[in-house]
Amino acid sequence: MRAAALHAAGLMLAALPCAARAQSSVTLYGVIDAGVTYVSNAGGAHQVKFDDGVSYANRWGIKGAEDLGGGLKAVFALESGFHLGNGQISNGGALFGRAAFVGLQNDWGTLTFGNQIDMTKEMVYLFNVSAWASGYAINQGDFDRMNGDHLPNAVKFMSSTFGGFQFGGMYSFSNMPGDFHTGSAWSVGAQYQHGAFSMGTAYTQLNNPSGIYAFDPYAMIGVHSFFGRPTVSVDPATGAITDLYANTAFPVDKQGAFAVGASYTIGSVTMMGDFTYTQIKAFGDSEHMLVAEGGLNWQMTPATSLIGGYQYTHFDGHHWNQLSAGLHYALSKSTEVYVSGDWLRASQGVDAVIGYSFTPSRTTTQADVRLGMRHSF
Repeated sequence: MRAAALHAAGLMLAALPCAARAQSSVTLYGVIDAGVTYVSNAGGAHQVKFDDGVSYANRWGIKGAEDLGGGLKAVFALESGFHLGNGQISNGGALFGRAAFVGLQNDWGTLTFGNQIDMTKEMVYLFNVSAWASGYAINQGDFDRMNGDHLPNAVKFMSSTFGGFQFGGMYSFSNMPGDFHTGSAWSVGAQYQHGAFSMGTAYTQLNNPSGIYAFDPYAMIGVHSFFGRPTVSVDPATGAITDLYANTAFPVDKQGAFAVGASYTIGSVTMMGDFTYTQIKAFGDSEHMLVAEGGLNWQMTPATSLIGGYQYTHFDGHHWNQLSAGLHYALSKSTEVYVSGDWLRASQGVDAVIGYSFTPSRTTTQADVRLGMRHSF
């Protein structure tokens, strides 16, 4: 009898670690994207180059959750971006520059602390149809943060979804002694989904943006002046252009970006669009960028999708018109191949540059064509 009891107790003790592990989970995941891109005019010449992290940014990460009981969970994520072509870390060289946070989750929502995506990405990013067609086709200069950006040193709350509605907010600390404002940021947003209809809105503000979000106006949107100040110098003998803010950021006091987007699905076609309004303040003045975008995703077959979008931008008297398209074919649930292309025309006097992705053209137009492959794990 005693032996049987001891044997049963041993079995129970042996099972305890397994039960504890069953209440926790850790997942390794990632995305790898690579291909070859042709650019019609990059700094005055055609360009053919290997490029990666275009359709989706290359990344690997681990995320997990632990059940603490009573409906409460501890959650964490560590996510690193990288360049496949040379193996270097992206996101300014930070090991976990894409995400690094820990927090608590219950039925009401999730409270997290660390480096995290902002509410523009949480709530509106998915309606950026041009970027889904071609990863290069982010909104001009990413002034409106529709490229899917992050905020460091942040405290963030994301509610659970109630009746199709979800909301969230976050604050990014500057961590500067004696200056709570400079380098800080905040972001709020909400989204709603009901059946085939989805809609989201967000506002994100950066105070004195710096680091990977610092401003280099010529490289970002191809303008030769910004807030009335030259952004380039031109050699009169050779015509060679020197970017004046390639190494020293243009000083911006405030970047405030409002975004709203929506989509509606009818059968195999999803129509989507977005509108953004961005205010930039510098030297006591302010400028505004307006972006309007629309397009559709046609799921032609279970494996084949055709995505197309048109994007219009207005800033400081200049205009940009851009067309983007992509044909994606899924070889499996985890692997796809695709071909994509963009065409951009800017106002006279602006050197066209698609999505802050290439050296600006020496003309008002720029185009690209890409053949790529993406694998997720």
